[in-house]
Amino acid sequence: MQRRNEIISNSLKVNYEQFQTSPIAFDYEKMMTVLGYNIKEVMKIQKEAQVGNTPLWELKQLTKLIRNISPKGKGARILMKDEAANPSGSFKDRRASLAVYEAKKRGFTGVVAATSGNYGAAVASQAAKQGLKCIVLQEASDSDGIGQPEIIEKARKCESLGAEVVQLSVGPELFYTALATLDETKYFNASLYSPYAIAGVETLGYEIASEVQQQFGKEPAAVCITHAGGGNVTGTARGLRKYGNIQTKIIGVSVDLKGLHMASDQDFNRKSFTTGHTGFSIPFTTNPDRSDVPYNAARPLRYLDQFITVTQGEVFYTTELLAKLEGLERGPAGNTSLAAALVLAQQLDEDEIIVVQETEYTGAGKHPVAQLNFAKKQGINVYKGNPEENKPGSTIVIPEHIQQLRVEEIDLERIRESYLRNKLKNQNINKLNTEDKNFLAKEINRDLNYIESYINRNSSVLS
Repeated sequence: MQRRNEIISNSLKVNYEQFQTSPIAFDYEKMMTVLGYNIKEVMKIQKEAQVGNTPLWELKQLTKLIRNISPKGKGARILMKDEAANPSGSFKDRRASLAVYEAKKRGFTGVVAATSGNYGAAVASQAAKQGLKCIVLQEASDSDGIGQPEIIEKARKCESLGAEVVQLSVGPELFYTALATLDETKYFNASLYSPYAIAGVETLGYEIASEVQQQFGKEPAAVCITHAGGGNVTGTARGLRKYGNIQTKIIGVSVDLKGLHMASDQDFNRKSFTTGHTGFSIPFTTNPDRSDVPYNAARPLRYLDQFITVTQGEVFYTTELLAKLEGLERGPAGNTSLAAALVLAQQLDEDEIIVVQETEYTGAGKHPVAQLNFAKKQGINVYKGNPEENKPGSTIVIPEHIQQLRVEEIDLERIRESYLRNKLKNQNINKLNTEDKNFLAKEINRDLNYIESYINRNSSVLS
């Protein structure tokens, strides 16, 4: 652990210090430019790896249903970018494609990914295409060796794509084992949070903007993005902007798992979602540099216009709705955003467009029935009723009617202040210069006056 920085540096071959401009600030855009690729280069690399250029479906039956229950003139057209069409079945192929390409280019013989799920399969798939070895480190079970069916399914997929899967119990051993594995093998660190991983997702936002413009001659009013570690939000938003979509609202959507601790052995199997939930999205939004690289390239607060949550039961209901009305069976994680879109579309005009940014593959272990049956075995009460009765870790309430779907707003101002507290902890705020303050303003998508006001209001606490 004392050699953490050395090991990570050797596994990426990146000098992150060149982007540090003060003890607080670093040049984010320079990092993304120096270490990344331009959007056309990324598209070319991904095309050669059979990644991207996925279908954009208009969900006509769901749009019709929403318009039937919306006020007159409301009910936006709902579109869905079908990322399940990627080689390993999720948008994570975009993140993996550029990271593995970079590993090959730099002469590494293998890659390591620490993940419980889809990203591992994506890295394994891309490593196979590039002729590289792959090790996936998976937080797979509690201390009794019990793992969720979705995690077991993902391990099977990683192995089927040629990866060696190392399964660990929940807790800090994942990060330690990742360091030890990188040090021993000298493989490339295919981190979810490197600039390569984020630049790979930019093509998703770019494709959405381009295809909506070509088909409908306008920008989407909003794009709903399942939000976990922040890379999905960051990459998609940057891609939308690179195309020129600056009016499109960026909406992060997470499953509400408040009260459950993601590193808790006791709580590990009391959640029915391994990603796309508040156990990842809140910590990574308020403290992004808690990642496995010195500077996390996923900076969701720079881009979020709105941050909302839905319940577990609402996502399972939406997953079934998509299958039965649109004939598309997809995994629940991507349908987190669809659950929110069904609510938000009712507030938008009929001539507007709302895009559900991604889907994921489904399989035996990722199917809602498998996940809900597992929840019941863990003592979770699963029943139909009012989703407001949902209590993470205790009850999963499946709505009885679409009009019961709702969204819960996360106070972004509170999230911004939490970020600032984390960033300024142990710092002498009286020595902050204009460069520091401008950096903080960009980090939370606010102006310099906001930062000055925050510091003045909290000077006694921060000092």
